Amino acid sequence: MSDSDFWTSSPDRMTHGSGVRYELTVLHPPFTIEIEDLPPNNPARAAEFARSLDAIDDVVEDLGPRKQSDTITVATRADLDLVWAGAWGNLVSVSDPAFADDGNGMPLLAEATRLRERFPDARIVGRVEVHCGAEHTEDLVWLPDGTMFHACGWPGDEPFVVTGDPQAVMSAIGITTEVLEDLDVYFDLDDEPNQNDWGALATACLAGADPWGRADLEASLLRVRHSEHATSHMESLYFNG
Repeated sequence: MSDSDFWTSSPDRMTHGSGVRYELTVLHPPFTIEIEDLPPNNPARAAEFARSLDAIDDVVEDLGPRKQSDTITVATRADLDLVWAGAWGNLVSVSDPAFADDGNGMPLLAEATRLRERFPDARIVGRVEVHCGAEHTEDLVWLPDGTMFHACGWPGDEPFVVTGDPQAVMSAIGITTEVLEDLDVYFDLDDEPNQNDWGALATACLAGADPWGRADLEASLLRVRHSEHATSHMESLYFNG
């Protein structure tokens, strides 16, 4: 065992799946903040936040700033240890391939639960979409008063499970059918859960504070050492062929 990781696969081994997104965002009050009003990324705070997550043992290297509109395609095992993290004033966010899942572990929910205990006054929003043989998504929104929803499963297929109270979340934030229509999002709680775009609803809950996909915002690109559990989870998910 090297002192750098728990992998059993070589760094250049090609993955059999890839993630589209695996983001977890913590928004502290005020919740009406707009991205353009935030200060620049604080690299030290970003790395500290990444290092505090259960899936990450340590930050090995800071690869420097990257625009939030940049993308990294997971193609090899080495790519799975690349994590984006940003700390912009009252907003912190991380994108980590270790949050991807096939419905058996729900690592996003587990980490959100820990963050909820750490930051009880924050709005926590998570969005994960991965393709490892088929599309699997996990999305959640957790409000300071405890109101939340968690949606996890295979879009357009089964199983797909929604827990919590999405209508209460929408009402608390002021997200109406008209708001979603203006965003060109199809969403109907009377429909089957696997027919709704839960990731789009989570995005709407961040509103102007969504840091992802922004060309005018920079984050830190970090190479990390994942925990033994997270590494084992990713090996079973991304190298299942």
